[in-house]
Amino acid sequence: MSTLTLTTWSLEMTSPEDLVPAVVPGSEIRVQRAEVPSPEFSRFLYASVGGDIHWTDRLALTRAQWVEYLDRPGVETWVAYDRGTPAGYIELDPQDDGVVEIMYFGLLPDFRGRRIGGHLLSVGVAAAWSLAERWAERGPTRRVWVHTCSQDGPTAMDNYLRRGFKVFRTETEEKEDTPTPGPWPGAQTGAQTGP
Repeated sequence: MSTLTLTTWSLEMTSPEDLVPAVVPGSEIRVQRAEVPSPEFSRFLYASVGGDIHWTDRLALTRAQWVEYLDRPGVETWVAYDRGTPAGYIELDPQDDGVVEIMYFGLLPDFRGRRIGGHLLSVGVAAAWSLAERWAERGPTRRVWVHTCSQDGPTAMDNYLRRGFKVFRTETEEKEDTPTPGPWPGAQTGAQTGP
């Protein structure tokens, strides 16, 4: 069993004025809230975005567990589309005392490196700050936070910093290096197909 050194950074934004929006990448990119909770769609986004960057914690959840999570007041999924095709998502998880965590954020592999992530993050953070407008029982947002790690994409940290987040905690640990399922469980990432 091999191990790797994993560094995790926690970042926060304490005022909506801290948000520095990214440039909109083009008219073909649209970001929209998925207003009807769908465990199948959420699982598709989670597995497709995280399949090659070690997202595994939710893969074993049952449909009932997905429904329970998604039905919590204030949990929101915002999806970026490129000409109608899902390109990535950001998931907001409201917590106590006006805190909103960006639970998951990322792009499907084919959409990375096209400036979609900065725009999606900008829309998602603005949505976190305005959460009480859609969920009055949650109360006003006072803080938005997120964590990223050394296994995430190479531009993740830079994107958070450019949007106005500040690092408030850094942790390092040794972790078992486990294979990720890739875009499809059982498939080899980067494998050649065809004759």
